Amino acid sequence: MVAICAAALLPLPVQAQPATSVYTVQGTTSESRTAISRFDVDIYGADSGTLTFAATPAQARALRAAGYRLEPQFSTMDFPTADSNYHNYAEQTAELRKIAADHPAIASLSTIGKSFQGRDLWLLKISDNVGTDEAEPEVLFTCQQHAREHLTPEMCLRIANRYTDLYGTDAAVTNMVNTREIWIVTSVNPDGSEYDIATGNYRSWRKNRQGPGTDLNRNFGYRWGCCGGSSGSTGSETYRGTAAFSAPETQRIRDFVNSRVVGGRQQVTANIDFHTFSELVLWPFGYTTADTAPGLSAAEQRAFATLGRQMAQTNGYTPEQASDLYITDGTIDDWLWGTYKIWTYTFEMYPRSGNGGFYPPDEVITRETSRNDQAVALFLSYADCVPRVINGTC
Repeated sequence: MVAICAAALLPLPVQAQPATSVYTVQGTTSESRTAISRFDVDIYGADSGTLTFAATPAQARALRAAGYRLEPQFSTMDFPTADSNYHNYAEQTAELRKIAADHPAIASLSTIGKSFQGRDLWLLKISDNVGTDEAEPEVLFTCQQHAREHLTPEMCLRIANRYTDLYGTDAAVTNMVNTREIWIVTSVNPDGSEYDIATGNYRSWRKNRQGPGTDLNRNFGYRWGCCGGSSGSTGSETYRGTAAFSAPETQRIRDFVNSRVVGGRQQVTANIDFHTFSELVLWPFGYTTADTAPGLSAAEQRAFATLGRQMAQTNGYTPEQASDLYITDGTIDDWLWGTYKIWTYTFEMYPRSGNGGFYPPDEVITRETSRNDQAVALFLSYADCVPRVINGTC
């Protein structure tokens, strides 16, 4: 394991935050969910109009004063202590190194840089000529921007294992590895993840560990802080940071994607960013409720929606534009598409709803990650030309 300065691992002081309670509001719409999000509550997910979120006493009072009917939820969200099959940072590191060691001809492990506390942000490349920068579509999978979403690194590890272990025996997997360059970042937020699990009782920590914590998926540079889809308050769960790309972790994702511009052309053609929870397939834009906007034409929106719906047919998720959930700004999806026209989706994984959604037991890992096998395969198959999903040609 790469040595990390001991001082970098010491807990950093964070701003004390008031205790929160979990509530649901029934019968919400995209507009009312956006309005509720602007009270700086911590939104967990939405299912059939039921919005689940955590709020401080002051936020709850303000929401009730605004006319919302809040229903308290009392169930615990901690992992059972026996749920040891989740991979912590050290175990992820060991697993990634094993994959690269077991499959040296098609897998290579490197780092895109360091987190705020000095942990490596691991990057696994999978391709038939892994040491060569080939002129092939490049697909980026990113997981765990939000610390408490521990099922997502398991998703990235499944993709990594599947597209190495099955190479040479599964025709579809072999074809994708031979014709794509696959990049996987299993944890964008290892500091926050380790903090979340440090005491053995999960803290429901979302942000990184830079000062009061920044919501990494509100810190990207496209329309950063533009539209009420993030918070400027350091105590908020959706605090967007002091500036676009103020978090080291988003800087490293930015730098890697920027580095893939070769000969003036962006080589990364497609991305899935995995989150939990709500069982959704989401596509840009998140900053506006309009289906089309500058930089997103009607034909492009149709391609996004068509592939999104086809992927959702394979895993049972609900497909929708990101802003149909609620307005967000400064997200990775909006930045990748708005800056580079990279076809990008967010998958919100299991469960569909529930107060314990961030901490499902480890018994569901295999079932819920394998649930996306077909969607990932379909996504990779269109990575060379997503508009082909509409008209069969590019």
